[in-house]
Amino acid sequence: MKQFINSKETLVTEAIDGTLRTAGGRLARLDGYPHIKVVVRADWDRSKVALVSGGGSGHEPSHAGFVGQGMLTAAVCGEVFASPSVDAVLAGILAVTGKAGCLLIVKNYTGDRLNFGLAAERARAFGLKVNMVIVDDDVALPDLPQARGVAGTLFVHKIAGALADQGADLDTVTEAAKRVIGGAISIGMSLDTCTIPGAPKEDRIGLGKAELGLGIHGEAGVEQVDFSNARAAMAMVVDRLEPNLSPGPHVAILNNLGGTTPLEMAVLAEELTLSRIGGRIRWLIGPAALMTSLDMHGFSVSLLPVSKADEAALQAPVAPWAWPGCLALGPVSVLPLPDGLTPIRPLPSKDPETRAFIERCCNILIEAEDDLNVLDLKSGDGDTGSTLATAARALIRALDRLPLADLTQLYRAIGLELSQTMGGSSGVLLAIFFAAAGDASSSGRDAIGALKAGLDRIMQVGGAQPGDRTMIDALLPALNALENGIGAAAREARQGADATARITRARAGRASYVSEASLSGHNDPGAEAVARLFEQLADQPALLSSRTA
Repeated sequence: MKQFINSKETLVTEAIDGTLRTAGGRLARLDGYPHIKVVVRADWDRSKVALVSGGGSGHEPSHAGFVGQGMLTAAVCGEVFASPSVDAVLAGILAVTGKAGCLLIVKNYTGDRLNFGLAAERARAFGLKVNMVIVDDDVALPDLPQARGVAGTLFVHKIAGALADQGADLDTVTEAAKRVIGGAISIGMSLDTCTIPGAPKEDRIGLGKAELGLGIHGEAGVEQVDFSNARAAMAMVVDRLEPNLSPGPHVAILNNLGGTTPLEMAVLAEELTLSRIGGRIRWLIGPAALMTSLDMHGFSVSLLPVSKADEAALQAPVAPWAWPGCLALGPVSVLPLPDGLTPIRPLPSKDPETRAFIERCCNILIEAEDDLNVLDLKSGDGDTGSTLATAARALIRALDRLPLADLTQLYRAIGLELSQTMGGSSGVLLAIFFAAAGDASSSGRDAIGALKAGLDRIMQVGGAQPGDRTMIDALLPALNALENGIGAAAREARQGADATARITRARAGRASYVSEASLSGHNDPGAEAVARLFEQLADQPALLSSRTA
């Protein structure tokens, strides 16, 4: 798999240096590449308790991204998913530890426990005060004698970091860290495994499946489950967390495991809030990429019962750029639309034939959604089918309030409906199309003439002409042939749509930004949608003729 790296051997050192370029002098690294990769606070004076954490790389922004005032003092970075060496950990301890001592915050993996543990022993031999805590927040595999440490580690970084920054002594900071570890619980879910640089990707998660409880190094989870949507996925995660919840209000971390889009993460945040444990969650950290697993398409949820003191510690300001803040959850605020945007509702009226015709048109577009999206990926952003299908579904839901018995008002009502429910340039153009058709119909034009007037208007406003590789290449010939019957219109629409595959220089629409090689041999998706609409309406010529008479 292609990745933006130079080599796996230099990946971590180059990434660290790239991060430090914009640190403004607040962060530095120890001179020890490539074996010792330690990021430290450059402004540290050793007068307070130092916090050192780390582990294998590939979890960015953990751990180097959390070095700074109020959180970590140093982060010790290993190679991808590999624990740093004893010497690297010891270098980090020696670089930042003064008389106040040092707390090592270690995730519960064998390599980390051994390397950090031995480094702590060696540091104590130098006369330094060093304590170590082990984070084991993962509840995915309850039968494990030692649970894994995952994103709940960040609760420890933040609360212990706030106390250390306030001048608390080593024992106080250590006890707070242990208390947080005792209350933190986490579990993750992913739709795909991660891609380890230099290694073939393991495709163990089947089509239509998600993996529940997998580790942050790509370790297999507790089970593969059927995946349907975000709500069901969050419900399964909540099922595993709920039995382990402690009394009292909680703070949640909603963590992006690396490859999940911000749009998806926002939906997951809504589902977590609306879940059956949502009422017990008072504060949310994220959604954000905090402890990732390279490019894993997944998320994790961590929960912690909190006191007023914990809340203050979690909300205390910090220097690290990667900390997104701990924010209170609240209701969604809704304000009324400004004057002039509240839709004018026409008087509804019934006409069974018109209703059936509109439903038929809408269902044709809905059924073509996936095919049109695939086609649009060749020349655009892959959403033509979804845009049309979304508008079609909205129009079906609006049928009861449309003036179905008044064609002039119906055109105008459809235009208004599309302007509200259909996004992108297509929504605007089709809204103009039906609004202009309504104006033409009110002036006495018949149905075909009104539709032609609508097409004239969108060519005028949108600037596209026949031959520009748009839906016009199918719609114009179809409307010109419609007076000869639906079969003739369907044939002309198909010829026009297929002709767009031979037009390699688009002069309008998103395809105008795409190379000729990408367009060649592929129908324009808008023109294809028009052709399919007419072809499938040809199955009901009587219905169409009655609507266009």
